[in-house]
Amino acid sequence: MPSQQTLLDIIAIQTDIVRQGADLGQVMALVVERTLQLVNANGAVIELLEGDELVYRAASGTARPFLGLRLAVASSLSGLSIRTGETLYCRDSEQDSRVNLEACRQVGLRSMIVVPLRHQATVVGALKVLSDKPDHFTESDAATLRLLSDLVAAAMYFASRYDINDLFYRATHDHLTELANRSLFMDRLRTNLACCARDHHPLGVLMVDLDDLKLINDRYGHRAGDALLREFARRSLEGTRSTDTVARLGGDEFGVILQPIDTQEGAIAAVARLTQAMTPPFRFEGETHRLHASIGTALYPDDGENLEELLDLADQRMYQQKRMVKRQR
Repeated sequence: MPSQQTLLDIIAIQTDIVRQGADLGQVMALVVERTLQLVNANGAVIELLEGDELVYRAASGTARPFLGLRLAVASSLSGLSIRTGETLYCRDSEQDSRVNLEACRQVGLRSMIVVPLRHQATVVGALKVLSDKPDHFTESDAATLRLLSDLVAAAMYFASRYDINDLFYRATHDHLTELANRSLFMDRLRTNLACCARDHHPLGVLMVDLDDLKLINDRYGHRAGDALLREFARRSLEGTRSTDTVARLGGDEFGVILQPIDTQEGAIAAVARLTQAMTPPFRFEGETHRLHASIGTALYPDDGENLEELLDLADQRMYQQKRMVKRQR
């Protein structure tokens, strides 16, 4: 059994889950972050079942860069856990025939525990912790994860209002703006990059930061800040194409996947459309606010050939623009 302190920690997590309300994405993000300390893991993941695949819908620690990663149910330990409904422990991925060895090496894990997540009577995903060391976890860790999985499943039950389709929507969209969230953004970016690499087509990524949100929150309150975020999201959709993906990545940070795109000029045109959409002032409760955004771009394959390179470069360019705007004010 878990120790008394671990049980108290789980109760604290339960309290924090209640505070998240119906925002399933936030619930899952909270759980994977807090799980790291509970079982002394390098990484933690919540995988949701989507057709014949499991998708990393929340990830922390060393697993965070792999948010959106997809695994085949038929050839992974998580898939086996879901099919059997059992908690499974891999002591050494290099010696365990049940695992997807390529994925294990990609993520950098050597041992893991997988616990199935049940929504009503249906298993909809798995909670997984991983370590870069063989035989790292204990039976007490497995018991802790089983308790946590019950909490996550209960949160799914209430957040999704008894609808499996709503469950997946809430896991992949931002609660406030209804845009795609970081999980869905990373999932689509990985998928689009793979398709572009196969078909030799370019792809564009925008990192967008809503300027002065903290100032609005401090001066006018969070109701005004939330209204500004929703308006920014609405205009972002207006300023992009239906084939593009617009996502709220967290706080005042947004991302856009430009697909299809032809050249650098296409990215410049996309930035111009987005900037134009932000031009009209926004009125809320008698106050007029202006929407300012700093935007950084990166193109595949010109600026990089993998996901991390493109995001890092677009992020750097966005912060360069933000610093330049501050100097001009």
